Parts: sequence; C-alpha cells; structure tokens
Amino acid sequence: MKALRDKRPLRLVPLLAAAALSVGVSGCGLANRPVRPTGVSQDELSNGAEPYFWTGAVTYQVQISRQLNPFDSYDVQYLAGVRGAQQLSPQQFWFGVFLWAKNQSGHPALTADRFEIVDSAGNVYPATPLNPSVNPYAWTQQTLSPDGIEPVADSAAADSSPGGALVLFKLNQSVYSNRPLTLKIFAPGTNRVSNVSLDL
Repeated sequence: MKALRDKRPLRLVPLLAAAALSVGVSGCGLANRPVRPTGVSQDELSNGAEPYFWTGAVTYQVQISRQLNPFDSYDVQYLAGVRGAQQLSPQQFWFGVFLWAKNQSGHPALTADRFEIVDSAGNVYPATPLNPSVNPYAWTQQTLSPDGIEPVADSAAADSSPGGALVLFKLNQSVYSNRPLTLKIFAPGTNRVSNVSLDL
C-alpha cells in the first residue's frame, strides 16, 4: 500500500474512461445475456449460484424471488387483477418469481405455462393465474422467434426493477420451516421438467 501512495496521483482522464466503460457493460440489453455455460446441468440449478437453465428449447433465468406485500404501495402493482389479494389468512402469503427467457434453439419455441413450487415436505403449490390484460407484469405463454425474449424489451415487466415477468404463488407460512423451495417449470408439449432452487 505504501508503494501505491508514493506514486503520482491518478489522472482524471483514465478514471473517466473506466467509468464510461463500466456504464457500457452494465447497460447491456436483455437480448445480449450469455447462454448457459457448457458443462452445467440443464435440469437442477440454484438461482443463487447459476441462474440460467433450460426447459425444452427455451433458456430461463430467475431474476428474483421474494415475498410480496399486498398492503405495500409498490408490491400492490404486481397483484393487479388478483381477487381478494389482501384477504389472505394469517398462515398464507404471496410469493413472486420473476422470470426472464430467451429462445436460443434456432426455431420458434413456446415458453412454459405451467409452474409449481414444492417445499421439502412435499407440499405442492401451483401458480396463481394472472390476467395479462389487467396485470402488465404477468408471465404469459408466448411463441418466441429465434433469439426472442420474454418479457419483451420496453414492456412494463422488462422495465420493472426485477427485470422479469411475474409468476405468482400463494404459499403457506410453513414453507419457512420446509426449505429449500423448488420451482418446477414444465416444458410445453413434452414430459420435461426443470427444477431450480429458490431463495426465500
């Protein structure tokens, strides 16, 4: 450290250039995300360690998964169109999984429309249906062209802070004692299921 302090002060121009480079890297678009690294299992990956996984022909990434508060002015937008969203029992809560997907198969491919969360006790929680005409953050099954992404760029879901489309679940408080949670994504038209461990 002493040797560094003895050197001349850094020039401003290189610092500004480095700052500009970091902004350029952090501003890469969703469409330019990397593919799943080679040698990584396609079926069981943790979204804390390796978030990219394949289900059928589509590559997915869990952007974030977290509890949603129906009384919070920010979270309430994600529950738009959910009847009785604020009428949960004390033993229940809303849980959002925000997904991003890209078709890297070279041909049109359907994204998934069936999701489940399973806790370590074997309890199964299906996704709560969302109406995309009311909730602009809702995940909806789409046919993606080659290199197509979901949610589409400049949409409400893509521009939100999670950066993904919402798959909503109603969970029991008991899942906190039955961790880890596993998200199951069912590939449409096949018997393939991908599993990814979720943060809670």
